[in-house]
Amino acid sequence: MTNINFGRVILGGLLGGLILNIGEFLLNEVIFVKQLEEMVARLHIQRPGSSFIAIASAMTFVLGIVIVLTYAFIRQKLAPGPKTAIVAGLIVWFCVYVYAGTLNGVLFGVAPNLMAIGIIWGLCEYLLAALAGAWLYKEG
Repeated sequence: MTNINFGRVILGGLLGGLILNIGEFLLNEVIFVKQLEEMVARLHIQRPGSSFIAIASAMTFVLGIVIVLTYAFIRQKLAPGPKTAIVAGLIVWFCVYVYAGTLNGVLFGVAPNLMAIGIIWGLCEYLLAALAGAWLYKEG
């Protein structure tokens, strides 16, 4: 068993996190901006402010690192390459989008069709992030 190159995990994870952050910006501030405005009005809450956005962006970079770390762990069993990167992306996507996203969507009354669009969007961005992050990862 080889050693994990944590420097490359972070490097690949930051690239993956950048892709995720861009995807989240496009999803929330371009595609779903009208629905977000309607939801905050319906729930009588404020739109997320700069401190929320800063924390969410930082945590999204951490998610990119988690994806690449997952890839680094499982590539030792499944072999390096895009298929293993996709598996790593699917694992994290399921935990974030399918599980947490569905529960939060139900809690806040998000329409099922919008949840489905978000889940599919998340699948695309997480797979792209995983492939990009794994592309930069090299064992040391």
